[in-house]
Amino acid sequence: TNKIALDSHQTKFTMTTKPVVRLLPRSTGFLATVLLILSLSLTSCDARSAFVPKKSSLVPSKSGLANVKNTNLAISSSSITDVATSSRELLSKVNNGGADSSKSSLSTAVFNLVKGIVGVGVLSLPAGVAAFGDAKSAILPAILLITIAGALSGYNFSLMGRICALTSATSYSTAWKATIGASTSWIPAITVTLMTFSAVLAYSMVLAETFVGIAGMVGLGDLLGRTRILIGLTCSTLLPLCLMKDLKSLAPFSLLGIVGMLLTVGSMGVRYFDGSYKFPDGKFLSQVADNLKPAFGTAGASAVVSPKAFVLLGMLSTAYMAHFNAPKFYTELEDNTIARYNKLVITSFGISIAIFCMATALGFGTFGKACAGFVLSNYASKDSLIGLSRIAVAFSLIFTYPLVFVGCRDGVMDVLHIPSEKRTNAYLNKVTFAILGAITAVAMVLDDVSFVLSFGGATLGNALIYVIPALMFRKMVQDMGEKASSSLQKEVYFTNFSCVIGVVMGVIGTQMALKQ
Repeated sequence: TNKIALDSHQTKFTMTTKPVVRLLPRSTGFLATVLLILSLSLTSCDARSAFVPKKSSLVPSKSGLANVKNTNLAISSSSITDVATSSRELLSKVNNGGADSSKSSLSTAVFNLVKGIVGVGVLSLPAGVAAFGDAKSAILPAILLITIAGALSGYNFSLMGRICALTSATSYSTAWKATIGASTSWIPAITVTLMTFSAVLAYSMVLAETFVGIAGMVGLGDLLGRTRILIGLTCSTLLPLCLMKDLKSLAPFSLLGIVGMLLTVGSMGVRYFDGSYKFPDGKFLSQVADNLKPAFGTAGASAVVSPKAFVLLGMLSTAYMAHFNAPKFYTELEDNTIARYNKLVITSFGISIAIFCMATALGFGTFGKACAGFVLSNYASKDSLIGLSRIAVAFSLIFTYPLVFVGCRDGVMDVLHIPSEKRTNAYLNKVTFAILGAITAVAMVLDDVSFVLSFGGATLGNALIYVIPALMFRKMVQDMGEKASSSLQKEVYFTNFSCVIGVVMGVIGTQMALKQ
């Protein structure tokens, strides 16, 4: 039986007058790991405890899963009972996994998942803290929120993998069809499509802000302006890339994304500790616009009780969003036992939580209430170290952009039920022009990427992370009936609680994002 053992430790936390960032490395990593292990300990039972079949159910039925090796099988909602009463082959599939040289190793899967989680959203989190606090002590509850949100997100990511294991679903949509039913499969389809649209929009906005900073480095910032830069970048670079029909050659460049983020966080750390932006004589302070200069007040840790803290929670729902890819990570993991999959989740989300905490603390610790929606905008255009970070972020985003855009474009056509035979190159080009034009137009109007991330997270991210997986799990356990183990039945209460959290955060977070 796959179990996770957790040693109990007693930790003493003390307040000091030292910079709060120095408290982060050990406490953040420890807290993130503990919360993730506690939440995933609910998933440590293997498939034998997931459902306890009667003796008669051990004989494969004609309507059961006769061939569990066919991972592309789309299971209808009426077959959940068959899943619960299928043969020992399903037990072996879930518990024992299976080595496959074509699948991803654990280390490769961890790298890919961290790469998928740690995106541009991390550079907007300092603005989420600034939404409710302006004193450095506000970092402490912010780190706690980041850690708790990461742990719950990791739990639900693990939950999606187990749903796929018990239903043989291979995608987010087929998991919905296998549990809730095919008649309502448009709900997750539209949600995922809108979420990818929101992600591409955020990419365009971040690229515009990044190239404004790069143009400022060479003295062209005021001459070109944000709108001209965005239109020029879209027409000259993004459009040709999005019109490409084979994107395989761009895949290696996506690896630069995590490198760019780590370089950026490291650069932010250097600037925090060398005091280049501190009052009154910071090296680059005179080169920063007045509204972007560091601003600190008295709203500290206690300010987290304000509803404005839901702005940060909405951003986190976007930042941690990778859940529609959970089925892919489970099915493609080498020797995909539940224990190995949970190890993948714990490691990846633990690393991501640590990076999020560091970036948030360093950004807010440097600029406080003045943190822009894209924190690199706070730094001086002549700051060469941050300039290198801007270039790294821009380079990685440009070559990652079409990979995300294609997912949005295909999602739109799927929602509109465009048949595959109609999706000719000419038709794809027209759709590309239309969608990219709409995204660029919206990006020209909106100039605060933190709003897009907060609003998108509150409405779509919460649904994909907290609500939809909980609904699927509850329906799956209900269809198992008496064959569902007591542990699964009890876990339904926790997933229902997670669902309620998602709804509450969505309602309040949406209101706060609009007010901001």
